Amino acid sequence: MIHPSAQIDSTANIDQDVSIGPYTVVGPNVVIEAGTKIEGNVFIHKNTNIGKNNHIFPFASIGGDPQDLKYNGEETFLEIGDNNEIREGSTINRGTVQENSRTIIGNNNLLMAYTHVAHDCTLEDDIVMTNNAGVAGVVKVSKGARLSGFTLVHQFCNIGSYSFSALGTIITKDVPAYVRVSGNPAIPRGLNTVGIQRQGLSNEASEALKESYKILYLRKNKFDEAKKEIISKFKDIKEMKLFIESISYSDRSIVR
Repeated sequence: MIHPSAQIDSTANIDQDVSIGPYTVVGPNVVIEAGTKIEGNVFIHKNTNIGKNNHIFPFASIGGDPQDLKYNGEETFLEIGDNNEIREGSTINRGTVQENSRTIIGNNNLLMAYTHVAHDCTLEDDIVMTNNAGVAGVVKVSKGARLSGFTLVHQFCNIGSYSFSALGTIITKDVPAYVRVSGNPAIPRGLNTVGIQRQGLSNEASEALKESYKILYLRKNKFDEAKKEIISKFKDIKEMKLFIESISYSDRSIVR
């Protein structure tokens, strides 16, 4: 299952059910679990754990040094979960000791060609990053988010669950859950109705999201006033938790 031209470091721990293609390089302290397929000409640098049933395509660079001037060769890490598809030319960097020392990719994500995930980022599950989308350091992308092609995310931003960015969006502030954004800088463009429908939310939750969007964006409320009103009205609706949390814990403020 390992092509004879592949270069595998002696400290790598690779399950016998892993496939590795020609001219791929697997560096020190790499773990690759069963069912994962690494195609040819992939570089997995070091200190990287890759879970089960992932598929990594040619010319991806996985677990490389963080692109951060503070990085000085410290031992940092990358963790990738299960069932992810990482397409051609994508780059994922390890963490830095100044932050979490760890970049984390969850499960069932699709990173299309030439996407970039920088140091200390966390990508949860079921995320799609379309071609050439990139997230800078210490960004969190929550479950089910969709970043369209050429979307760029500023460091330290949070991208809410089931949110959606349009082609070429430049995100410099947090994006609440279920919200659609576009532009440079990104501004809100309504709710991600497709994402809401796919979640099968109750009518009560769907109506609460619509009303919350109006309170937050359409009624010219100050942010703190809007947040207080939304929490007061909808905190008891379980399905509103993602939205409420995404506007409650924001260091960079939200797109407005």
